[in-house]
Amino acid sequence: MWQKEDTTYNDIRRKSLEQWLEEMEKHPDVAVRGGVKLTREYIAHLEKANQRLKDENELKNEYLKKAKSKQ
Repeated sequence: MWQKEDTTYNDIRRKSLEQWLEEMEKHPDVAVRGGVKLTREYIAHLEKANQRLKDENELKNEYLKKAKSKQ
C-alpha cells in the first residue's frame, strides 16, 4: 500500500555536487579549496538539522495520535 519515496533526482543531485566538490578540491586557488570544506560542513549541518526536525515532527505526531485516542 505504501510505496517507498523515489529519491532518484536527489541522489543524482547529491552525486553531482560531490563530484563537483572533488574537482574543486584540486583547484589551484586556496580560497576555492577552503570553500569545499566549508560547503561539506554546511551540508552536514543542514542534514543534521533536517533529521532533528523530522524526529521532532514524528514525536509530535505520536503525541497528537495518543491525545486523539484518549478522547
